Amino acid sequence: MDETDIKKTWVEVKDYLALHLDYGKLTAVEKLSVLLSAVALFAVLLVICIFVIFIIALGLVLWLANVLGSYWIALLLVALILLGLIATVFYMRKQWITDPVTRFVTRLFLTPEDLDNEKKRNT
Repeated sequence: MDETDIKKTWVEVKDYLALHLDYGKLTAVEKLSVLLSAVALFAVLLVICIFVIFIIALGLVLWLANVLGSYWIALLLVALILLGLIATVFYMRKQWITDPVTRFVTRLFLTPEDLDNEKKRNT
């Protein structure tokens, strides 16, 4: 084996590693953009939901004030309803928030083969 063969092999190895590095960068950028767009969508939907809940609560207060004849009782009832909603979301946070986010990120960053290998190691 002469020196030109070694140089050619070294150049091919460097090109191969550079291509794999570029592929890794592109994959990371793709997955990061999907993750960030999901976070942005969630933030926009959260703001819209906050406004919708505020308007619904305000309408409920006005309706209850007409029915009950007292604004402060209506405000207290709506506050209790909202506290119940907050408690329910807090109690169900694992099923409604943590598990879906974990599944999304896992599917985004791991391939099915990675998941199968992990299952085999755990059993």
